[in-house]
Amino acid sequence: MKPENFSERKVDVDGWQVNLTTYQLGDKWHTKADNVSPGAALARVVADTREDAEAGALARAKELLSRTKRHPV
Repeated sequence: MKPENFSERKVDVDGWQVNLTTYQLGDKWHTKADNVSPGAALARVVADTREDAEAGALARAKELLSRTKRHPV
């Protein structure tokens, strides 16, 4: 199987830059959300639709990033 309908975009989640990578394998959509700066994977979601996969990855990324404390510089 080859990935199809590949897309990659940066979105803002509560002030954090998050890179969303989405592609289709067969009839399932895969989305990975990662923190742009260190590139750490925050979430990986597989769903039946692109919208569900991206929404799930963004929700998980928001949950994890909300736990991160910010210190003024």
